[in-house]
Order: sequence, then C-alpha cells, then structure tokens
Amino acid sequence: MLFFGHTGITLGIVEIFKVLRLGPIDYRMVLLGSLLPDIIDKPLGMIIFANMFSNGRIFGHTLIFIFVLLAVGVYLFWKVNKTWGLVLAYGSIMHLIFDEMWSSPRTILWPLYGWVFPRGDITNWLGHLIHSLFNNPHDYIPELVGATILAHFLFNLVRRQKVVCFMKKGRVELAEKIA
Repeated sequence: MLFFGHTGITLGIVEIFKVLRLGPIDYRMVLLGSLLPDIIDKPLGMIIFANMFSNGRIFGHTLIFIFVLLAVGVYLFWKVNKTWGLVLAYGSIMHLIFDEMWSSPRTILWPLYGWVFPRGDITNWLGHLIHSLFNNPHDYIPELVGATILAHFLFNLVRRQKVVCFMKKGRVELAEKIA
C-alpha cells in the first residue's frame, strides 16, 4: 500500500470509530502515524544504509517499534492526559496491518529470528512500484479508496473553513467551537 491507501484508509477508520467519543483526536498524528514506519525505514534502509539493508521495511515495521510507541503514548496519557502518542501508535499499527507484515515474520518479530533484516532487491524499486500501482488491484484499489477519503476530508475542511484550525491544532472539533 502507498501514500493514499495508508493515510486515507487509516483516517477513514478513525472517522468510523469517532462515534465512540474516545476524546479529542489530533488528525495530524493519525496521518503522520499512518506513514511513520515508511518515513523511518525507506530513507534508512533504501538510501542511507542501502548496502547494509537494501530493504524499506526494517525497524519501523517491527513490533518492538509499535510497543515503544504504545509505551510512550500510555505514559503521556497517564502523566499529562495527552492522547497524541496513542494516536501516533494507532496510525503506525494500521500501517503494519495494511503492509501485511504478518507475512514477513523475520521483520515484524525482529530480533527474535536474529539481528539481521531480510535483504530485498531495491533495483528499479520505483519502476516496479509504478507498474504495480497501475496494474495490480491489490495496490490501486486501496490507493483509490484512500484518495477518495482524503479528498472528502479535505473538501469538508475547506467547505467549513477549518483548514487553518486543522493545521494549528489537528482537531476538526475545535474549529466548530471557534467558528
């Protein structure tokens, strides 16, 4: 799954469960969390340490990473009543689910199978990605769904004149009280 699938579908699931009224949600953290494993791993594994890892799914795609995010989130919630850490962890958990990381146990369960990550073939990575995006329904359907959800979210922000509030606070609900 790519950008629109990760961000849009994760955001859509938050909106579905918004009816549970779990408290204020920083939507910026939802979006950041949905991309965080790739934000960490793609530059590290495919650019900076390409000779060592040659893989875009390393540390950020592990359960240890998720447990650390959850621990920080729980700590922040208990100590200062802030939910952004939990929301960031939620987004990252969704990322691992959408990447189907259970099919890569050597990565998701790192370091239980050893300290080395599986090596990948990143030659012509972008070309393979673009080809798959236009030819593989497993890739282009989630991207279309995610893009639709993001477009709807952005349209509502613009229509309700909440873009600035969203950018400053990350919360759509706060904009309703201000406006």
